[in-house]
Amino acid sequence: MTAALLEQYRERIRTELDRVVDFWLKFSHDNEHGGYFNCLGKDGKVYDELKYVWLQGRQVWMYSRLYRTTERFHKPEILEAAKSGAAFLQKFARVQGSSGPGKCAFCLTRDGRAVKVQRTIFSECFYVMAMDELSRITQDKEMQADAESLMDRLIFWVQTDSSELSRPQLPGDPPINSMAVPMMLLCLVDQLTEGRTDVAEKYKDLSEWCVERILQHIQRDGKAILENVTLNGKELPGCQGRVQNPGHALEAGWFLLQYAQKKGDVQLQKTAVDKFMEIPFHTGWDKQHGGLFYFLDVDGHCPTQLEWNMKLWWPHCEALIAYLMAYSHSKEPVLLDRFKQIYDYTFRHFSDEEHGEWFGYLSRQGEVVLDFKGGPFKGFFHVPRCLYMCEKLLDGLLERQDS
Repeated sequence: MTAALLEQYRERIRTELDRVVDFWLKFSHDNEHGGYFNCLGKDGKVYDELKYVWLQGRQVWMYSRLYRTTERFHKPEILEAAKSGAAFLQKFARVQGSSGPGKCAFCLTRDGRAVKVQRTIFSECFYVMAMDELSRITQDKEMQADAESLMDRLIFWVQTDSSELSRPQLPGDPPINSMAVPMMLLCLVDQLTEGRTDVAEKYKDLSEWCVERILQHIQRDGKAILENVTLNGKELPGCQGRVQNPGHALEAGWFLLQYAQKKGDVQLQKTAVDKFMEIPFHTGWDKQHGGLFYFLDVDGHCPTQLEWNMKLWWPHCEALIAYLMAYSHSKEPVLLDRFKQIYDYTFRHFSDEEHGEWFGYLSRQGEVVLDFKGGPFKGFFHVPRCLYMCEKLLDGLLERQDS
């Protein structure tokens, strides 16, 4: 029975991934200026020509990863799409300063002129992911070096001096450990070190630093995962300190589980599942309407984020990956039950049978609130990465059942 169920999941996920890839191949490519249109309506029509560097980098990475690792996507048009996006990024993403290329822009005009720069590291992070993944296909050593050079700059900003982020440290705003930063750097280390022992050694200390920083978010005697803590791992006062982000915690869970499996760290594997999956699932699941809340307050106050009770696409994507990965590792039936619960809600509410791709923003009751398929924060990444990873995990599970 389990094998038949897993096969059913795989077929649906495989079909869904094909439809999502087709949607973005058909509607998002800018054949005049290069790169991709990010703002796509429910039927794929472009409603804004701004190009968001996070999403440009994510799309290059996704096309490249699919091309490199999955036979049915090993097609010239997918490789050319990745190259087009990478060329656009290399030409326009870095904002020129007095001493040369500086930070990456947050968004660009259609023809590549910088519109906005954020005081964060995330545009740079997805630039690194994109260039590293594509360089593995093209064997472009300069592109790989570009990725590593910017990675080293990121580490400097995070660990040594953040002044280049143009974010002055104000007296009433002490520095914090936001879970997004060590999570993202751990993700980048995993990307850069795949199959490269020399690079793995270079970033070994950084991996350990990231894991240590993520584990600091286990708070309230191990009963809560908080999004923001002090630099020495203590709870912050006020709303900022009480905020929970179930999707982020679940994503951190599978990042940690991947890392722990590679290291053979049994205790960390257990922590990844028990703390970073089970806690946010139990606290974050809406028992009345189903689905995962976007934000919660650990003390039960109404979160200050206005969209706190909406159901967004990406936390559900991370939950699907997390629980299928955990089940693949341990074969605990309860973990497959969790996956099924999330799968049923996700495919019933987010997938668009008519036009393809997924809606991203639902009301608490599960109704589509914003019907676009791509916007400033939703692009060709969370949905296809989830489907791609779940398909690979299901392949492995079914192969082991047959052997």
